[in-house]
Amino acid sequence: MQIVIVGAGMVGTELARHLIQEKHDVSVIESNEERARHLSNHFDCMVLNEEGNNLNTLEEAGIAKAQALVCLTGSDELNMIICGLADSRYPDVTKIARVRNDEYVKLNKTSERVLGIDFFVHPDVEASRSVLNAIERGAMGDVLVFSDTRYELGSVDITESSAFNGLALTSFRSIVPGDSLVTLIERGNESILPRGTTVLQKGDRIHILADGEKLDKVFELAGEEKKPLRKIGIVGGGRLGVLIAEGLMEQEKEKSFSLFSIFKNLGVRSDRRIVIIEKDYELCKELAARFPHALVLNEDISDESFVTEERIDDLDLIITTTDNQELNMIAAIYLKSCGVGRTIAMVTGSGYAAIARQLGLDVVIPMKSVVVDSILSHLMGVGVKDIHRIGDGSIGIIEIEIFKDAPISGKPLPEFKLSAGGLVLLVKRQNESFIPTRDYTFTPGDRIVLIAKNGSDTEIERLFG
Repeated sequence: MQIVIVGAGMVGTELARHLIQEKHDVSVIESNEERARHLSNHFDCMVLNEEGNNLNTLEEAGIAKAQALVCLTGSDELNMIICGLADSRYPDVTKIARVRNDEYVKLNKTSERVLGIDFFVHPDVEASRSVLNAIERGAMGDVLVFSDTRYELGSVDITESSAFNGLALTSFRSIVPGDSLVTLIERGNESILPRGTTVLQKGDRIHILADGEKLDKVFELAGEEKKPLRKIGIVGGGRLGVLIAEGLMEQEKEKSFSLFSIFKNLGVRSDRRIVIIEKDYELCKELAARFPHALVLNEDISDESFVTEERIDDLDLIITTTDNQELNMIAAIYLKSCGVGRTIAMVTGSGYAAIARQLGLDVVIPMKSVVVDSILSHLMGVGVKDIHRIGDGSIGIIEIEIFKDAPISGKPLPEFKLSAGGLVLLVKRQNESFIPTRDYTFTPGDRIVLIAKNGSDTEIERLFG
């Protein structure tokens, strides 16, 4: 696939790196000379140090032969204009724009295509969805929810006292209730696709697919006990903090339109107390008016005396959402050491996420990876419904619908093989979902979830068409 990316910031660079690793033909347009030079020196792709809102530049980057255009500049309006400019001459190219303005996303929902844009990606909505899913599972670890199925993928660290410590996977189902599957083991710097003979160890981070109602028991066996999260603190009153607060407090549920569909799985929790901590006084006044039932504190979370004076240490959960990822990590670590029950921290990428988890944070959301995953979900073809990279980013969870003319259709499960390694985790068939066994046959209309290592995109496209 040939893809043109406009904007080589953190997200654009991460997206280009992944696509190049997957052997796609990538061209990048970046107006900043230093960024363009860095990308050209380190990446095997065409890099143009030009403005993206120029049709000649887009054509030089190969838009005429491209299958997709992804606009990731720092300006919503510029991203939309570039897509519109490209659409005027190349309407068949898939166009994706990153935006942060809620109104643009709502506009996209009311019309088939705005300025020729096929998909909008809203970073804060994607990240807040991940946070709210984790909260519903007690913030004991990262959780992926698969739509219209009863299954969820939870990740948790194995403690020394865990029932899983020293357990061979051949015996796993003897202690775990219901259908379940260990999909991935993170051990040190290694990501392992497990076999039956694999033995779990203290310090392993395991990703387990299980019935959502049984996932709490799985976490408990791993050494984590679910506790009620009634008093929740949000550090940072920016857009992300506001979205999370709205999700927790059921604010504006009716008038929020489909932009805030992240709330659909959340029940009304009248017993929750929300504390929002923001150091900007004017913003605090806006937050107090917007959330009259929340406690809004105009304080600096890095002020040690504030934590003691305001009894912040008795929170059940703290969520750090500022633009400073180091502050998010340090504040969450410090508050946990003071007695806060659970922690969720927003960081930039998967590298910082791995460090934060090693430092003891319960849930870490890498913003850059969340946005890139959303973009990749739109790039891999009409059959691919969702992509989530887990671990260090080298492993992907992919949701795919099987079409009638797909090469894999009608084939038995043992014929599914990926050279880099992969496994079919889950099948959704009409109103039924199940973990497949060896006698499963790939059937048109089935929606499957598979796990695969990076480098498998071409094989997956070939098999599922």
